[in-house]
Amino acid sequence: MSTRLIRTTLVGVTAIAAASTAMLTTPAAAAEPTVAAAETRESGHAATRAAMDAAVAAGVPGIVAEVRDTRGVWKSTAGVADLATQQPRGNGDRFRAGSVTKTLVATVMLQLQAEGKVDLDATVDHYLPGMVRGNGHDGTKITVRQLMNHTSGIFNFTEDAAFSKKVLGIDFLESRYDDWTPQQVIALALQNPPQFEPGTSWKYSNTNYLLVGLIIEKVTGRPYAVELERRIIRPLAMRATYFPGSDPHVAAPTRHYSTFTEDPGKIYDVTELNPSWAWAAGEMVTNSSDLNRFYTALFGGRLLRPAQLGQMTTTVATEGNLPRQRYGLGLIEYETSCGIKVWGHSGGIHGSSTQAFGTKDGRHMIALNFNGDWVGGGKNVVSAEFCPPGTAPASGTVPASPPPSATAAPHRPGAR
Repeated sequence: MSTRLIRTTLVGVTAIAAASTAMLTTPAAAAEPTVAAAETRESGHAATRAAMDAAVAAGVPGIVAEVRDTRGVWKSTAGVADLATQQPRGNGDRFRAGSVTKTLVATVMLQLQAEGKVDLDATVDHYLPGMVRGNGHDGTKITVRQLMNHTSGIFNFTEDAAFSKKVLGIDFLESRYDDWTPQQVIALALQNPPQFEPGTSWKYSNTNYLLVGLIIEKVTGRPYAVELERRIIRPLAMRATYFPGSDPHVAAPTRHYSTFTEDPGKIYDVTELNPSWAWAAGEMVTNSSDLNRFYTALFGGRLLRPAQLGQMTTTVATEGNLPRQRYGLGLIEYETSCGIKVWGHSGGIHGSSTQAFGTKDGRHMIALNFNGDWVGGGKNVVSAEFCPPGTAPASGTVPASPPPSATAAPHRPGAR
């Protein structure tokens, strides 16, 4: 990732404190709630609402969030989708989800394992002969499982100096429509030395998931995105979700905004970008409803057998790179500010920061998106949703994101 604070998984002037709106909905089969019932449900998310408002007051242009729990569905927005028109964010807004893509990719790999088509303890070289070589990298010593839980040691391409300057820095404004292949990006990463010997430590590396995507293609004979659509997107009716490839557009009205250290204080519209470089590490476009639908199905056992879900939720320490978090196979275990543990993933890419987390049984989920990447606080909103009143940081200054050098982040794409 780049050397500036960025936001939840990839890569300014006035802080926006726009008026926010909230909307309640119930499951399709349920009757319309009474006014009292609606007020009760809204009050049950008062801390979440306050944390969203605090993030907007701290400078996030706009936020959209959806909660699913045993009481039904709660949807809320704060701030604006478009700084120019001041159009408020809408509950169905699509956005770039960055590294949340990784959970879907990992799910398909685990499905292939259950079908006997992939051995997670086989080497990368077994599936992609000769691809991981050079500067100390050796694909004969790295397993597929180590790719998936980021213990491979393979260099993270978003930390390559040339790539960071061209794609994550202000040079992005000139290169935003450039095409990349995963092979080109992997080759760029391998020009750098490994981060550590395979299996000896942990460090987030987007390069890992480019390789996982290529293994899916090698094993199935189909593009990785086609496999995700066939196995997850269509069966779950995730109608807002797609993998854009080289298409630079995202459906209106939400715009994505970023700042660059080379031009401090100025906010740039970075909505249009060719996400081919992010590929299986973070190219997905989706909305909050689809993310909740996916994670509810995943934790509810609809996508993976118990043995595979157990592997996915077997975590390793993140060595201080991701505070209060452990990493499984494309899945983060996050300890909220009050000690409650939730599961999901964070995602970030230019101008967009996403959080999707919930209880391990899938009965309580939140998915939210900031359409600005220079202000942290997404985890504050997650903690506010799951923590008892008074225990979560729901108001006050929203802390900025940790420096990208701390691994996961900037957020382009990364974890949080």
